[in-house]
Amino acid sequence: MKILQNEGSFKILALMTGVSGENPLQLMETAGRTAYQSREKITDESSLKFIEFLRKRGHESVFEHSCMIVELNGVSRGLTHELVRHRIASFTQESTRYVDEKDFTVIAPPNRDLETKAVELKIPGSDAPVKVSFKDFVELNEQMYKGLRQQGWLPQDARQILPNGIEAQIVVTANLREWRHIFKMRCAMDAHWEIRQVMVKLLKEVKQRVPVLFDDFQIAEDGQSATLVKAQLK
Repeated sequence: MKILQNEGSFKILALMTGVSGENPLQLMETAGRTAYQSREKITDESSLKFIEFLRKRGHESVFEHSCMIVELNGVSRGLTHELVRHRIASFTQESTRYVDEKDFTVIAPPNRDLETKAVELKIPGSDAPVKVSFKDFVELNEQMYKGLRQQGWLPQDARQILPNGIEAQIVVTANLREWRHIFKMRCAMDAHWEIRQVMVKLLKEVKQRVPVLFDDFQIAEDGQSATLVKAQLK
């Protein structure tokens, strides 16, 4: 059994480029200039200004012509349940139907004492309540799951008692406009702590890779949240 706190991570698997080797900005410029029939204006340096022009004017549909694929690790099924609500994306997630959760890794809230026996549980058949900690309960849950598996229960049956905090790997593919929406929703201070922590870290990375697409997000000084700053039209 493992209990993880603040260990959610990501890996960028791919950032879509053109078949001729264009970077994401050049690819989007080629598509975007269809609207203006102005591809003759494309140069080696023109994509940066063109994408900034579109972003500041809110013409973000052009950003849908490129996508990013990201793998998330060390996160819970609670996080993945939130993430898959973003409908304009594709997801492939670790299956508890087929995967034996024998490692039993659980994601716990940060800054919480997992050892203090703070909750009284009444055990069926016993008159005396038992005080347990968060860690104790996870261990009991693990014993129950593994016991059912040893009794011949399939993973798809035994999974019914898995906690929402069980670890789940997921791969997400979304166009860059949708990633902007995901960051807007999931990096906000009122977002759930787990998805917010991972998405802020991912946002920092993409701000470095393609700043013109994401530098209108302002990350808080403590690095714990981010806000989309409205563009100032000039």
